[in-house]
Amino acid sequence: MKITYYGQNSLTLEMGGSTIIIDPFITENELSKDKIDIMDLKADYIFLTHAHFDHVLDAEAIAKNTGATIVGNFEIYQHYVEKDIEAMPLNQGGTRSFNFGKVKCVSAVHTSSFPDGSYGGNPSGFIFMGKEKNVYIAGDTALTMDMKLIPKWAKIDLAVLPIGDVATMGAEDAVIASDFVECNRVLGVHYDALPFTKIDHDVAKQTFDKAGKELVLLEVGKSITV
Repeated sequence: MKITYYGQNSLTLEMGGSTIIIDPFITENELSKDKIDIMDLKADYIFLTHAHFDHVLDAEAIAKNTGATIVGNFEIYQHYVEKDIEAMPLNQGGTRSFNFGKVKCVSAVHTSSFPDGSYGGNPSGFIFMGKEKNVYIAGDTALTMDMKLIPKWAKIDLAVLPIGDVATMGAEDAVIASDFVECNRVLGVHYDALPFTKIDHDVAKQTFDKAGKELVLLEVGKSITV
């Protein structure tokens, strides 16, 4: 499984012969807009954790360009179907099978509304379960006891956790979250793209090092393999 980072919570997962984009926020992200051309991106699916602008901004354009299917909670699904874009629902607690594996939708504690102010449903995280590796993408969330359920559904090989604080949990809470999900390798997301989420990278890494864990902070456009 290959994961490429586009800034904020925007990622591409290549798994099981499919390309999956998570929360595309690129064209108005100062960290990525001059580095990534969304028209060059390939996608079979676009998964949206919630409806905030910094997670859905480029979803419509990428879906129209690639023919990708958008996957999200019922309100997200309904929003895009009304725009004649292919979409399917996946609400918290639900699991769907895809050609690349299975995905379980799990809880996240945050807020959610579309850029026009309309209701975006409950925010979510996703567990992507492939033939060999599993990745937990928390989405925008506070630290929550529900994370202790994650290992009961899948052994997590990489946890993608927000570390920017203010709008989500910060690095210290993310360390605790990694304990809850029983995964010591963390890809940090949701930092630096907005003025109030800028972090000290060295301090964040030291926070994880002290706990005996690995925090991966990728440059935009760079990838890791799980």
